[in-house]
Amino acid sequence: MSSNLKYAVFGSGSWATAIIKMLCENLDEVGWFIRKQQTIDYILSEEHNPSYLSSVELHTNKLMLACDINKLADYADILIFAIPSAFIEIELAKLNTDISSKIIVSAVKGIIPESGHLVGEHFQRKHAVKSENTVVLAGPCHAEEVALERLSYITVVCANLDTANEIAEQFSSNYIKINTNDDVIGAEYAAMIKNVYAIAAGIAHGLGYGDNFQSVLMSSATREMKRFIKKAHKKKRNINETVYLGDLLVTCYSLFSRNRMFGNMVGKGYTVKSAQMEMSMIAEGYYATKSAYQINQNQEIPAKTPIVNTVYEIIYLQKNAKRAFKKLAEKIN
Repeated sequence: MSSNLKYAVFGSGSWATAIIKMLCENLDEVGWFIRKQQTIDYILSEEHNPSYLSSVELHTNKLMLACDINKLADYADILIFAIPSAFIEIELAKLNTDISSKIIVSAVKGIIPESGHLVGEHFQRKHAVKSENTVVLAGPCHAEEVALERLSYITVVCANLDTANEIAEQFSSNYIKINTNDDVIGAEYAAMIKNVYAIAAGIAHGLGYGDNFQSVLMSSATREMKRFIKKAHKKKRNINETVYLGDLLVTCYSLFSRNRMFGNMVGKGYTVKSAQMEMSMIAEGYYATKSAYQINQNQEIPAKTPIVNTVYEIIYLQKNAKRAFKKLAEKIN
């Protein structure tokens, strides 16, 4: 791969802002698609994102900002999408540039709710992107810790490890350590389903369960994740690697985790709608819960997923969280 490839980031939330910060450590120019011109004007004037990670000083001299998705899709060779899964279909509908030869990087950590497809699968089906040009940017890595330049870890996943290594090099810094992996589908499923387990961890905390239960919940979630991913995409993988287990743990335990926060509110008695309204950011696990449940139920022989099933019952069937978790506690060990 050429070292002169151009990068563009699509999205203006906290994770997109963190990605911009990381890329500006190594690149002279980075494209950035931001939907609102008002936000672009603010960034150019104040050198900060007005709504997310506002403590991060942005190097505007390195940024090519645009609210036209086609302009940046045409400009860049490597397109990094960090738009919440609930809105990515809406934004991609505006795309009329041919991106079939581009390298597509999913930093979405979710699933397309309209189709139930993984992000990489969506680009392959709808935009004719080659599977070897589909990349996943995974954790364990919270945007807030990137902003603070705390030591963080990113896993770049691609079937073509040369491509993975090239992209990884552009993210590496003294506070970002890089891993690479070739399990694209497994990494996408892990990034999706770990948000469901984070909601479960939050519900448990909101209900007053202690550390002992949480430890059993997490060990059970690890095994359940392994069963789910193996059923959805059979491939030899070590579930204990950071791209799977590491990302699961940080999402379930961190105070920065919006999915844990969402679950905590539900456990404390908030309705799903009121919890969503209270939060300023999207909890991807809300959509992932329905997708994970449906994906598993559509298998000829579904995997054993009591945690996913319980969260689905609480979030989508309005089952009582206290009673549902009492039943869950009898099923996990």
